[in-house]
Amino acid sequence: MSGRARVTLFAMLATLLTSWSLAALVDSSGWVLEAGALLAVQSAVGAGVRRVPLGRTLTVASQVLVSLLVLMFLFAGKGESTGTGPMAYLVTDFGALFRQGVQDVGEFAIPAPLTDGIRLLLLSGVLLIGLLVDLLAVTLRTAAAAGLPLLALYSVAAGLSGGSGASWISFLLAGCGYLLLLLAEGRDRLAQWGRVFGAAPSARAASGSGYGGVGAGSGQALAPVRTGRRIGAVALGIALAVPAVLPALGGGLLGAQGGESGDGGVGVGGTISAVNPLVSLQGSLNAQDNRVVLKYRTDSPQLGEQYLRILALDEFNGVKWEASGRALTDVPERLPAPPGLSGQVRQTGIEVRTSVSAADTYAQRYLPMPYPATSVDIPGKWRFEPAGRTLVGDQLGRDRFQNVQGAMYTVRSLLLRPTAEQLQEAPAPDPLIRAEYTKIPDNLPAVVADTARQVTKGAKDDYTRAVKLQDYFAVSGGFRYDTKVASGTGSQAIARFLADKEGFCIHFAFSMAAMSRSLGIPARVAVGFTPGEKQSDGSVNVSMRDAHAWPELYFEGVGWTRFEPTPRQGITIPDYSRAEVPAAQPSAPTALPSQGAAQPSAAPSKGDDCPPEAKKLGECGVAAPQTKAGSGGGGPSPQTVLTWTLSIAALLALPLLPLLWRTRLRKRRLAAGQVLQAWQELADAAWDVGIAPDEALSPRRAAARIVELGRLTPEAADAVHRVAEAVERSLYAPPGTEATYAGLGTDVLLARTALLAPLTRGGRVRAVLLPRSAARLRWSAAARWSALTAAVAARLAPVSALLSRTRARLPLRGRG
Repeated sequence: MSGRARVTLFAMLATLLTSWSLAALVDSSGWVLEAGALLAVQSAVGAGVRRVPLGRTLTVASQVLVSLLVLMFLFAGKGESTGTGPMAYLVTDFGALFRQGVQDVGEFAIPAPLTDGIRLLLLSGVLLIGLLVDLLAVTLRTAAAAGLPLLALYSVAAGLSGGSGASWISFLLAGCGYLLLLLAEGRDRLAQWGRVFGAAPSARAASGSGYGGVGAGSGQALAPVRTGRRIGAVALGIALAVPAVLPALGGGLLGAQGGESGDGGVGVGGTISAVNPLVSLQGSLNAQDNRVVLKYRTDSPQLGEQYLRILALDEFNGVKWEASGRALTDVPERLPAPPGLSGQVRQTGIEVRTSVSAADTYAQRYLPMPYPATSVDIPGKWRFEPAGRTLVGDQLGRDRFQNVQGAMYTVRSLLLRPTAEQLQEAPAPDPLIRAEYTKIPDNLPAVVADTARQVTKGAKDDYTRAVKLQDYFAVSGGFRYDTKVASGTGSQAIARFLADKEGFCIHFAFSMAAMSRSLGIPARVAVGFTPGEKQSDGSVNVSMRDAHAWPELYFEGVGWTRFEPTPRQGITIPDYSRAEVPAAQPSAPTALPSQGAAQPSAAPSKGDDCPPEAKKLGECGVAAPQTKAGSGGGGPSPQTVLTWTLSIAALLALPLLPLLWRTRLRKRRLAAGQVLQAWQELADAAWDVGIAPDEALSPRRAAARIVELGRLTPEAADAVHRVAEAVERSLYAPPGTEATYAGLGTDVLLARTALLAPLTRGGRVRAVLLPRSAARLRWSAAARWSALTAAVAARLAPVSALLSRTRARLPLRGRG
């Protein structure tokens, strides 16, 4: 194996070993084998192009082209193409799959499911890093600089996983791959220096040679190579050992992270840490595929009240809403009574049973369940937080925690039916609850409290104030629901939302909760899912776009009570929070279609024709879904099939272009019957097999060189000499005495066949498919470009001279 081939192999190996650090980010490592195969193809293309040889730019371009083609065929049909050809596929389908992968990265917790989008991102990233490593280490021969893209790849894995993906095994593999690449490149450089002095000779070598230190006959490793191995091993050992012996570094790059900070992890003291689960809520609302994350069946008579609550955000520090750190307990068989719930309200409610099944792709550590739950039956290790009535997964190992992924569980909960009168007549809340849940930060803009007082002006009780705040956001305030708005959560974001009047559920929930606290009403924000969409078999599907946030306000005797300020279709306004509740007509459950799975109605309504009050009550019809242009179910059209067929044929014919060009040129030269063209063809045939032309030689001497280097048979040698003799007569014979030679083409073809015969199979394939004489195309293009630039310069010369004379005269005129 040549030195460059060895460096190519180890560059690919270093990239593959470093890419293993990304394996912890997804729940399947099967993509690593695909990445290895794609890296092998990319490296093989680079090695083949460099042997032609072609320029560095063409080498990289060839690798990029082949990598894109392989990815295109690997992910064909994975997305929804809106075009009819390969270019449309690359622009629309491939781009949509990339965007879906980016969304999946933001939506899923680690380890994420290996969706097609995430797999495309992983393979594309590894191929890009592999291309950079190959360019630096092999093409540019700077293997040390190749460590930068390898470090970038490892850093991305460590950053995305928060340290969990940067285990010591991943670091060891990445470090070993880089050291092997450096050793291979160093060995290649030493081999180019010629004879290398080795290590101290063995006794046998010393007794047999007076120059014991010279050569490698002893079979031992060369001293520089062996020294490089020792240095690399020591450096790698130090990198692994230092973090372990220096606790002040917090475990270092390879140390354990001690839980999941900022992700709702269970702390050392058995408490639930601060968490902000709204990081991915906006991505869930904007998800394109709208995948189902939960399925459930319930015996509740009011499906519209079946919200699946995850947790409550009860602390507002001016920067964000989050769950405060609270003590966890074991999950009791019967959950304690909800805080603030009186016996009178409890007796009017009923207990319902809900059976939930979570998707394998939904890895949430907080258990979604109706509020308030009275008992939960779920396998696994879970902990209970009494204040928020939340179940959170317990720690299973060093870096593993219980989650809801694929779980099946049953929840019994209370369906409470408080009346507006009960809420209106609620006594003052407990002083401890009021003190804790009415805290507002010092940096809360004054416009928040001023707007709250202005909206609730004239209200005499907390219930009426709450209803007026809800109506202000949902009906009368002119607010618009838009999931594309930046999801700020701080005090300034609330002020900006009140000014711009556009946002989605977190803006409405945060703003109403902050304004309620400014009025002295205990408030917090709940996060979870709306009831979802009922199926024909009686089950209910909860999808990504059903993710929701809503405010909960505390009323003594009723407890934490849901309000709905978000003017979103599919949202159910509780009966008790409506400004006017019909007394003679019982409330009926409202159908709750999922936002992303709209069903056609008999009379589609227009948004402009639906009054705000009807929007608030969820009584507007659902617009009929629009059919995508260009989509059809009858299979590909003949035009599409023809386009794909021609494109594939063109791609397959691309490597054959040099062969086709040489074949056409050979036929044209030999058909002309001219001696000099036949001689040019013979010289190019010798060049194709490795005998470079020498213009300084005479035809006779050039023919002898071709016969000698090509190891031609006597018959073929005579044919070459006959062509050379014809060339000499053509060049040096007196005018009018030129002789014609009828068998010139036959002799050239005979010599070409004899030149190819001694070659190996690979040599013959290269001479035919990648002829070296194709360099004449580059020379011809360069000559034509030079001629073109010279002609353009000659035509522009008068204009340039005129401009020069004009500029020379301008200062004189200015002084005059």
